[in-house]
Amino acid sequence: MEKLNITQWAEEDRPREKMMALGAEALSNAELLAILIGSGSTKESAVDLMKRVLNDCNNNLNTLGKMSLRHLCQYNGIGEAKAITILAATELGKRRQQESPEERPKLDTATKIYNEMHPQMQDLDVEEFWVLLLNQNYRLIKKVRISHGGITETAVDIRIIIREAVLANATILAVCHNHPSGNLSPSKADEELTRNIRRACDVMRIHFMDHVIVTDGQYYSFHELGML
Repeated sequence: MEKLNITQWAEEDRPREKMMALGAEALSNAELLAILIGSGSTKESAVDLMKRVLNDCNNNLNTLGKMSLRHLCQYNGIGEAKAITILAATELGKRRQQESPEERPKLDTATKIYNEMHPQMQDLDVEEFWVLLLNQNYRLIKKVRISHGGITETAVDIRIIIREAVLANATILAVCHNHPSGNLSPSKADEELTRNIRRACDVMRIHFMDHVIVTDGQYYSFHELGML
């Protein structure tokens, strides 16, 4: 019976498509390695080739990482480029084990939000509006600039804020913008925007922590002043 190559497999069984649909953790070691090498030989698919290589390593990735370039190139379907890719991947895995997880800043107060955002906002001559996306422990997942605008205001689309929060799996968010004039007082537009963001967060069951206005040296917190 003629052997099917990967492009002839059912889409849900192809490594790349499977990873996109289910995530990397759903793939076997052979499937992950097959994605790296891209193709096998005329006799076997990339997955089958990597299954054979792993079998010779007792299915141990540490053993695979100790294989030499010359040894890997003895397999039909693996040339120097593929062998180098495999060894580079195992070396990255080794280096990842040696590194500590990145410490995400904890932004559970307006002061900490100000200290996080002030360095990049202090010299701006126009307003910028940022959303800070946090996990349930108030650790920063990422911060996203939503808009870059004029001297006295900037347009903000609340739908973009909520979309960014959902895509990042954030359970808490805060927003921040600067006043280039140095005036700390929120405008009527700032107050209305804050109310609208809170309503949107309530609908999506996301905790809206604060809206912080930044100037060079001071901040205004809607939360601290009972405006939230």
